[in-house]
Amino acid sequence: MTKVKVGKEDSSSVEFVERRRAALERYLQRVVNHPSLLQDPDVRDFLEKEELPRAVGTQTLSGAGFLKMINRATEAVNKMTIKMNESDIWFEEKLQEVESEEQQLRKLHVVVETLVNHRKELSSNTAIFAKSVAMLGSAEDNTALSRALSQLAELEDKIEHLYQEQAGNDFFILGELLSDYIRLLSAVRGSFDQRMKTWQRWQDAQNILQKKRENEAKLLWANKPDKLQQAKDEIAEWDSKVSQYERDFERISATVRKEVLRFEKEKNKDFKSQLVKYLETLLHLQQQVSCALLRCTIRSV
Repeated sequence: MTKVKVGKEDSSSVEFVERRRAALERYLQRVVNHPSLLQDPDVRDFLEKEELPRAVGTQTLSGAGFLKMINRATEAVNKMTIKMNESDIWFEEKLQEVESEEQQLRKLHVVVETLVNHRKELSSNTAIFAKSVAMLGSAEDNTALSRALSQLAELEDKIEHLYQEQAGNDFFILGELLSDYIRLLSAVRGSFDQRMKTWQRWQDAQNILQKKRENEAKLLWANKPDKLQQAKDEIAEWDSKVSQYERDFERISATVRKEVLRFEKEKNKDFKSQLVKYLETLLHLQQQVSCALLRCTIRSV
């Protein structure tokens, strides 16, 4: 986590704070909607305590952060070298779906960012045009033409505010929705990676157990009873670990399947509600523009 200085008079800083506030609100809403996380004591403490402990390790790149970066690079290399023999085709197909959907949402997010910038630019240009028309109307000697220019300036000023409002809707309703689910899909991929690590730990334990048994056979062949008991103890220890790691793999597989299915259900519901809300804002924008044009036309008659 990094510290960010926010200026009181900077509009971009105000937008940044509002963006973080809205993101925190959406995050907390998702957390409390999860049946397991809602009962977590840490979550309850965060929501109920009046004062929270101060954040630590907020430097741009601390020692722990550097080690974490190295570990992530190592994990990335391991992913490329580990080839998992998938026994359940559901996980393989679902991982491909998640990766494909994440790529599509990233492309769509770029398009929405372009739309937001275009809408902001349109709002800014409309404001400049409104001011220019207002100045032209105030300098016009012809009363009728001056009044018409003033009405046009008022109309453009109203439309400028509508464009600005819609730019906010484009960003907070559609853009942030895509941004959230890009991160969530990345987290889903992370759960598949953790499952693969659990499987790899199980396989490594099986290989070690096999070597321990081979070592026991060599000791029997070499007739070394003094080391045989230690070898038997090591075999029993690793046999227990193999069984435990196998149960861990089965448990994480069941959990990942359950949570992914729940995530897809919540995602579909969330996208539906937010898209309906976004389309309603577009309809409201067109209605407001039409009403403003109609009022301007009636006044000019």
